[in-house]
Amino acid sequence: MSKHFVIAGGGLVGSVLACYLAKRGHQVSVYERRADMRKAGYIGGRSINLALSNRGWAALDKIGLREQIEKISLPMAGRMVHNIDGTTAFIPYGKEGQAIYSVSRGDLNIALINEAEKSPRVKFFFDEVCTHIDFDQNALQLTNAVTKQTTSVSADHIFGADGAFSALRYEMQKTPQFDFSQTYESYGYKELTIPAGLNGTWRIENNALHIWPRKSFMMIALPNIDGSFTCTLFASYKGENGFDKLKTEKDVEDFFQTHFPTALKHLPDLKKDFFANPTGALVTMRCFPWVYKKTALIGDAAHAVVPFYGQGMNCGFEDVRILDEILDATNENWDEALDKYQYSRKPNADAIANLALYNYIEMRDLSAQPEFQLRLKIEKKIAAHFPDRFNTLYSMVTFDQVPYAEAQKKATEQGALLDEIMLLDNIADRWDSVEIIEKAEKWLNAKLH
Repeated sequence: MSKHFVIAGGGLVGSVLACYLAKRGHQVSVYERRADMRKAGYIGGRSINLALSNRGWAALDKIGLREQIEKISLPMAGRMVHNIDGTTAFIPYGKEGQAIYSVSRGDLNIALINEAEKSPRVKFFFDEVCTHIDFDQNALQLTNAVTKQTTSVSADHIFGADGAFSALRYEMQKTPQFDFSQTYESYGYKELTIPAGLNGTWRIENNALHIWPRKSFMMIALPNIDGSFTCTLFASYKGENGFDKLKTEKDVEDFFQTHFPTALKHLPDLKKDFFANPTGALVTMRCFPWVYKKTALIGDAAHAVVPFYGQGMNCGFEDVRILDEILDATNENWDEALDKYQYSRKPNADAIANLALYNYIEMRDLSAQPEFQLRLKIEKKIAAHFPDRFNTLYSMVTFDQVPYAEAQKKATEQGALLDEIMLLDNIADRWDSVEIIEKAEKWLNAKLH
């Protein structure tokens, strides 16, 4: 039976959810507080590029969008680590042929809105700010940012897909027994640009995610299809090498000359970008329950995470896919499905939040260390020998659909084995030996008993 759904938020997750609901035969009204980016243009300077991986692709596959989105994305097969002395090291993400995909948030959002609107069941309304929700009447109150006109819309179910600073979640915070926490990091980010080279060519390797790790801070660069790179500097707000020390153009020039000399020549608009673009904040938000009466939270509205595992969008897309599968399993009993959805996804959302926080340490500090690179090689070697029994954490998170919480648990267990191996004498010379595989096999066999 067809229902009417209201979605607050026409971003990435809201647009994908609209596609899924329309495919199930429902009427969908999407209310977005921003202007229509297809007309107004996408505002840069406050968002880093996105990395589509297996979980995100799985959700897009179910609505037939892979081929279309592949055309606006670029594969990144690994990390290209830029050391301070000018040397580089390429670290593959997974097996040969595996990659994550760099895509512009704006381009992807536009493609998803257009896809959703192909269905006559879906309508988007822009410049509509959610100001209140009546949970008993399933009614959303909205004020148009342009006309200032206030309207009220009711639905069978309402979804809050309105991001980390969700207006619907704010309303749910006023309901009984609602837990909520937000934790800001002591570091922020600044978006910069490496423009395209001659004839739209890339100035640096385009099939890699570039990292300039500098222990307490770092810069990354993701390729765009037009030949440019979206760069992001992550650093503390205050203190040594902090944003508070970069007050003048000379400060910025000297900072990059000291810490990112090989990147500086590719950043002709560095000073202009640095002072034109805001310093973004990084926050982790957790809450529960995600469902109250006929209203549910999804995506960042339920579980905003820092970007260092590239899983925020992928996790949100997986929310939608998992909900769709639960609806099938419950014969579309919405009350039962939404309850199962929130209890299924909450532990996994918490797990990826924790993994993302740790991955910042790995990217900015550990990735440049020879010992860490050796550990990764050993981990991948064991995984290649025992593909059904051992997998790297990165592969479980990025190239598989193992629940995040299960991946975190397995990685902790496997970490104990890797710790033992790294303590072996002359491990740098012995890492590729049969002895290491035998030790791993003994450990894996012991786990079976």
